[in-house]
Amino acid sequence: QDEQDPRISNISSAIRVIPDFPKPGIIFQDITTLLLDTKAFRDTIDLFVERYRGKDISVVAGIEARGFIFGPPIALAIGAKFVPMRKPNKLPGEVLSEEYSLEYGKDTMEMHVDAVKAGERALIIDDLVATGGTLSAAIRLLERVGVHVVECACVIELPELKVCVSNLRPTCYLLVINS
Repeated sequence: QDEQDPRISNISSAIRVIPDFPKPGIIFQDITTLLLDTKAFRDTIDLFVERYRGKDISVVAGIEARGFIFGPPIALAIGAKFVPMRKPNKLPGEVLSEEYSLEYGKDTMEMHVDAVKAGERALIIDDLVATGGTLSAAIRLLERVGVHVVECACVIELPELKVCVSNLRPTCYLLVINS
């Protein structure tokens, strides 16, 4: 991330932090306040677009649900299609699935079988990276069908969860580090 860009602090300031939500001990990063601040929201999209325009990305894969907020405007701006990556049984028709581990249990991510083609170049977008498990599942799902994942991008990183973002391959671009 570019620490010198004044837009970063504006974006960070626009994210409301709510302690003990949805349960005690959780510090919730509320992006709804970012969405209400038109300048901060535009700055968020612009920073991603500036980074990815001209990188020959044909797919922006958004992770449910908040990746659906940031992904489509980025996809439109860089001339890519938007591919939703969803929880099980949310997409009609034939899907590909990837199971992944959570702190307590497992989950599954799905995308349409015909959403991407081998050889395409993808960006994966989500609002926040906590443990990296969801991003890793998205990477595996796309790579399984021959898509080259250029990078993952998240608005927020939670460093207190000790995620090894530096160990994610491909790399993960983060706008705001909130603790």
